[in-house]
Amino acid sequence: MKALTELNKTLSHAEAVQYSPLTLAFFGDSVYEELVRSELILTANMPARKLHTHAVKLVCASYQARAAHYLCENAFDEQEEYIYKRGRNANGINAPKSSTNADYRAATGLEAVFGYLALTGRRQRCGELYEIIRNNIKE
Repeated sequence: MKALTELNKTLSHAEAVQYSPLTLAFFGDSVYEELVRSELILTANMPARKLHTHAVKLVCASYQARAAHYLCENAFDEQEEYIYKRGRNANGINAPKSSTNADYRAATGLEAVFGYLALTGRRQRCGELYEIIRNNIKE
């Protein structure tokens, strides 16, 4: 197993863009989920079932798609928009029955951005984008 310090290293932009957009989205999904869960835990002490119900609303593809569209218009810089489009347009995306293909693709793009930012050591930017989402996108 690799040393913990090696597992916590950050990547350069050039290294990060070598990853498949779906790999970035795979990682970004966990980064986004952690932000959601942290917000819920820090703002409300409630039973786990209620926390889960609230979290599901914030991580579903339709909510993330609305967030992605808002960020594209108002907050993404050029690099973030590039990563978003790579994630959104990636091959091999199959939407589940609970989501439209367009929403699922947009959500995948958003998750790719969160993955890219986290891997390049820009977790603070993840927090900024998440705050923009929560302040502007209703559940």
